[in-house]
Amino acid sequence: MAKTIRPLNDRILVQRIEAEEKTAGGILIPDNAKEKPAEGRVVAVGSGKLLESGNRRTPEVKVGDRVLFGKWSGSEVKLEGNEHLLLKEEEILAILES
Repeated sequence: MAKTIRPLNDRILVQRIEAEEKTAGGILIPDNAKEKPAEGRVVAVGSGKLLESGNRRTPEVKVGDRVLFGKWSGSEVKLEGNEHLLLKEEEILAILES
């Protein structure tokens, strides 16, 4: 049975996009030398930040967006064997547009 997750408030669920296996010059990078990527795809989005006025601010990101986030951002969670990050919207640095 597949689990679904719905982040609360201004939280965003992101699945990391794996880093390249080679450098630009074609040198293979061993697994123990790779850094965790700071790029991912949005999997689920909360309902938005609750403002003091009682209104919610709609998140700027949507499911499917490719985003950049800080190296130490978010909390790691494992869902059905896959690692994800649960971030606050403010921890997302940019949306990558094609």
